[in-house]
Amino acid sequence: MSVRGSAAVGAGLAPVRDARPIREGERIHVVGAAGAGASAAALLAAWAGANVDGCDPGGPSPYTPPLVAEGIHVAGAHDASHVRAGSRPAPQRLAVTKALTAIDPDNAELAAARTAGIPLEPWQQVVADAAAGRTLVAVAGTHGKSTTSGWLVGVLAAGGADPGAFVGALLPADLTGVGLAATARRGAGAPFVVEADEYAGNFDAYRPAVAVLTSAEWDHPDVFADRAAVLAAFEAWIRRAGAVPGPGGPGSAPVLVANVADDGVAELAERLADWPGRIVATALVDAAPQRLGGYARGIGERFRTAAGHAEALLGRITASDRDATVLEISGLDPLAGPVATRLATAGRHNAANGLGVAGAAAAVGLPPAAIVAGLAGFRGVGRRLERKGESRGVVVYDDYGHHPTAIRETLAAVRQREPGRRVWAVYEPLTFHRTAALLDAFADALSAADGVAVADIWAGRDPDTTVASAAGLAEAVARRAPRIPVAAPGSVEATARWLAGEVRPGDVVLVMGGGRSYRIGELLLEHLETR
Repeated sequence: MSVRGSAAVGAGLAPVRDARPIREGERIHVVGAAGAGASAAALLAAWAGANVDGCDPGGPSPYTPPLVAEGIHVAGAHDASHVRAGSRPAPQRLAVTKALTAIDPDNAELAAARTAGIPLEPWQQVVADAAAGRTLVAVAGTHGKSTTSGWLVGVLAAGGADPGAFVGALLPADLTGVGLAATARRGAGAPFVVEADEYAGNFDAYRPAVAVLTSAEWDHPDVFADRAAVLAAFEAWIRRAGAVPGPGGPGSAPVLVANVADDGVAELAERLADWPGRIVATALVDAAPQRLGGYARGIGERFRTAAGHAEALLGRITASDRDATVLEISGLDPLAGPVATRLATAGRHNAANGLGVAGAAAAVGLPPAAIVAGLAGFRGVGRRLERKGESRGVVVYDDYGHHPTAIRETLAAVRQREPGRRVWAVYEPLTFHRTAALLDAFADALSAADGVAVADIWAGRDPDTTVASAAGLAEAVARRAPRIPVAAPGSVEATARWLAGEVRPGDVVLVMGGGRSYRIGELLLEHLETR
């Protein structure tokens, strides 16, 4: 398989620049505005005073209702007329999703903008501009970005910090500041939280005062040749942040909250020994409470930086059941011992995410008591272990998991939530390149379920549809688990119909993937209701 690289994926886009405040009345056209990130860019620009419109040939999505409520017009097709002066003035810049430049860099709308001299920028630049002048907190990593960033927004909001935000999953309506579920938050406080995606340089527009790194594994094989390329991208991004003032303003050091229990993140932390910022090393450990101090000292010695030893924030799961996970945290309050909080989330990976949230919240000045209370109050974001409903004794969950590690951890979390039940793993693979490159790992992860359905692959920004297939992945699972039902029924709609005939009372169905996979659970519940 060929590696295209960031330049090819973002063909025609202007180079990343330093963030600047969005001007009152600035005219911005958002291409692909129904997407999770582009819709947030449109909202944040409009809240900053810009004159915003957009287009998306995919039509309405779960992310468009807040755009409608804000009066942001989203046309249902691409059209060069969108960038020409007519009934309204021409836009001063276009915010573009790389899902378009990756597959259609010569799109008529983009070509018309270039001809007119109108800048083409990734929508992440608009988000960065909306955060200009505030304390930028960026959450990056192969896994857990949406959960961690949404959780951090919730903790900061509950603590009175009133953050602005972009999160790549729907925040609940009571957290957005506008009364509707959205991927952006309208907040006026100093912190501004962004989910920072490494794909094709998407996070390059962000220069955070505080960075959170949850994990670092090989992913996006269409732009990263191997794990080393992924680590190099993360390292370069963090080093650029080293020139930015920290959360304390001019003269303070930037902060990296690093989950060093992850092998890739630990390697990065060691490489950053000469980084001028401050590292807060987090780790979920299986140690007795009296030994946590020793672990903290060991981490501090191992991860030395230009600013001195790393600080350590350690956690230990002391109890878990279907409703909650009890997390004991050491190092949150240097003057006190370990503190415990009851997380309303399942899974060891989410406890690790919670430690990252705690580290970032402490870095921007939230008191320990407020952090502990905020961690306990988090109820999740959209499509992250989201319970969609139950019909005829069948429980349905929905999750964005689209990497073997995410699938493995999410299956384990569902078994914590639903002990003793038969669990179906239903997966819509996200991109052909990822499926082909990680096929064996996907098959290993999925074969841990009690039944598997693989829907057609969602191509997204992947132009090569020949390198993998849903049937090929299903066959690989069946070879590993010959005693469980495995099928590749076809489309999202066909997959839901097939499942409706296979599931029985007491089953749990976990739907995972990108694209339109969220419809599988919805349609399955509808079929069960009418069966």
